Amino acid sequence: MSQSKTPTIVKCPTCQTDVVWGEESPYRPFCSKRCQLIDLGEWAAEEKAIPGAPDLSDSDGWSEEM
Repeated sequence: MSQSKTPTIVKCPTCQTDVVWGEESPYRPFCSKRCQLIDLGEWAAEEKAIPGAPDLSDSDGWSEEM
């Protein structure tokens, strides 16, 4: 019995274009190098972030010294 697999289609995170998730889409999940670079630029400019616990590094003004 031969079953043809239906390709997985995802939306480009930048422009919402349909993208086939496979070898024929080298920039997946993005549709193009342009959309990939736009997304990278947003992360580099800190326009995007993953929510998490606050940073408790030395830059918060707290010190162990008395």
